[in-house]
Amino acid sequence: MSQARTFTYQSLPMRVVMGPGVLGRLADEIDSAGLKRVLVLCSPPQQALGEAVAELIGHRAVGVHPHARMHVPVESATAAGDRAAELGADGCVAVGGGSAIGLGKAIALQHDLKIIAVPTTYAGSEMTSVWGLTENSHKRTGKDPRVLPVSVLYDPELTLSLPAAASATSGMNAIAHAVEALYAPDASPVINLMAEEGVRALAVALPAVVANGRDLPARTEAQYGAWLCGACLGATTMSLHHKLCHALGGTLNLPHAETHTVVLPHALAYNQPAAPEAVASLGRALGGAADPATALWDLARHLDAPGSLRELGMGEDDIDHIVEQALASPYANPRQVTAEGISGLLSRAWAGEPPTA
Repeated sequence: MSQARTFTYQSLPMRVVMGPGVLGRLADEIDSAGLKRVLVLCSPPQQALGEAVAELIGHRAVGVHPHARMHVPVESATAAGDRAAELGADGCVAVGGGSAIGLGKAIALQHDLKIIAVPTTYAGSEMTSVWGLTENSHKRTGKDPRVLPVSVLYDPELTLSLPAAASATSGMNAIAHAVEALYAPDASPVINLMAEEGVRALAVALPAVVANGRDLPARTEAQYGAWLCGACLGATTMSLHHKLCHALGGTLNLPHAETHTVVLPHALAYNQPAAPEAVASLGRALGGAADPATALWDLARHLDAPGSLRELGMGEDDIDHIVEQALASPYANPRQVTAEGISGLLSRAWAGEPPTA
């Protein structure tokens, strides 16, 4: 018999409602949270949906703020917080992807308002107490229980119009959360089960979603996987992959999900020699793959997702600066992080080469 298990698992105090049509229960969730005056947050492309949500919840909505931006610039967060205070809002409903939910978290952090999240992508931010703000081309992150949504409504019908390209990169972003959770220093058997199942669900669902965006069962399975992967991120410590993506996004303003998609196979390949149990779990989740990093690289190619940081707008001369940032305040990682190692990883990711250790 193996050695006795020793671990700590902290569950998150939130309510999750999942299934087609659950958006219709939003008013009840607002009432259950004790909220009376909520500000609906969304990004500019989601303004019509934000206004539809405001109409759905009637008198509970005090306005729509359609100005969420990628990486949550400080000035954007300040403007949204001022708007919430001006309207006397006692909470926010964040509708959309990571930009809208991130903006809601920033308001919660500044003004101690409750958030209800209605995700329309597979970003996973809604399941975590992690916040991020970008100022002067530097993205800083932290954890605070105040930013955790009190309720999350996963309605796959809201993802039916998500384009194939965005579905692919958003789903790969979600997979990255589970991958890092498997070798996090605070992982547990509970998280390992959730991570493996989340990766499996997304790896099966994403090809079907990309082939036919109106496939509701596939959309439902993808959202289920994204929920599990997001929950893993919320319960564990981030590692090298997220450190690199935060530096790339905050410094170079690279697109969030696309950056995660490109970096993931390379960061995993770097860590695989030091994380055999994670490799075993990912191998099972990915249909028996002996090399999960290559399997994820192949999955991204099958989904026609971006394959290089160069095509996302990064210059080759930016590599050294990102290496410096990653080394200045490194995250916990199973393999020692070195300048040479990160430089090689980023060089391959920049050029679009296959991942190697």
